[in-house]
Amino acid sequence: MGDAAIRHPLLDDLGVAHGFGTRTSAAPEGLVRPRQVHGTAVAHSTLSRDAQDEEADAIVTRVPARAVGILTADCVPILLCAEDGRGVAAIHAGWRGLAAGVIEEGVAALRSKAGAAGRLFAVVGPHVGPCCYEVDAPVLDAMTQRFMRHEIETASTETRKGHARIDLGRLSRDALMRSGVAPSDCAQIARACTACDADRFHSYRRGGAAAGRLVHFIISR
Repeated sequence: MGDAAIRHPLLDDLGVAHGFGTRTSAAPEGLVRPRQVHGTAVAHSTLSRDAQDEEADAIVTRVPARAVGILTADCVPILLCAEDGRGVAAIHAGWRGLAAGVIEEGVAALRSKAGAAGRLFAVVGPHVGPCCYEVDAPVLDAMTQRFMRHEIETASTETRKGHARIDLGRLSRDALMRSGVAPSDCAQIARACTACDADRFHSYRRGGAAAGRLVHFIISR
């Protein structure tokens, strides 16, 4: 058994079991997760179809006590739930997913497929920070198709011509809020750069293709 995954008070206060993975944390028994492809498809885990290994980058459920989750190794993990804790979602958002709208699709599916009416609560988990994430012009151009100019300017710092350090967590929160999550209902795990913190996290940018993966999960009430 590994160490406990990272939790956040926003979801704890709602009584929703969840965890952001570390190198040593364990996945819950029966975890259902999609086969991630850096797209925008959302899997819907139901009583008749668990959606295990379905090709998607987000997964939603309202099946009681069902654990759903995603894997990352620098990309942004996002865990969401309805106020009653019955509808939950896990979203995997790298730069491609962010630019394509995976967060917006995940929130919409949580509302429609998992019946999460009213307030939604979201926590952005450990991911590569702007301290370690420099991107080039094609990535910045793709982001400008999704986000407003002031959002890109606030979330990026130019490092050299055609390159910038970019804050994926900030853009993820922007996407959540434009999808209807109130600022007070959207939080982030602090001081958790996967590339910087080799003791706690796996990182593709640090370890390349051989890097491990972090398992993030949320369990419907």
